[in-house]
Amino acid sequence: MSALAEVVRSVEPSLRRHAKAEPGPDRFAALLDDPDRLFVLEAVYEGYLLHYGVSRAFSGMEPDLRLLAGDSLYALGLARLAEKGDVEAVAELSDLISLSARAHAEGDPQVADELWLASARALSAEASPGVRTFWRVMHGTRGS
Repeated sequence: MSALAEVVRSVEPSLRRHAKAEPGPDRFAALLDDPDRLFVLEAVYEGYLLHYGVSRAFSGMEPDLRLLAGDSLYALGLARLAEKGDVEAVAELSDLISLSARAHAEGDPQVADELWLASARALSAEASPGVRTFWRVMHGTRGS
């Protein structure tokens, strides 16, 4: 079963009724070997898509419900990390969520997409520097 299909099975029943029969493919499976981190990243990414894009796994939601569903998926992913005590990954994804929102607020969704790849690499066995470092390099600043 794909991580995204597992995410769909893990959401609240009120959201599950909006699930597509065939959720799209995992976006980050080629980058992450750790199944827990893959589940989390796919859950948080699906939450992001419900806020800013086209969901791979859900349809038929009013805008307010899409926003709440996105928040619920952010929480689902972060809660799983917290249960595992994966503080580094919680920090990485918290930064990713806030910096992605900032990129959209600044009218730069392309940067948001690059942030997702930077976080995926940071959470992988590659363990690259992460989203906050990527943001600083992109913006030529020391702070966020």
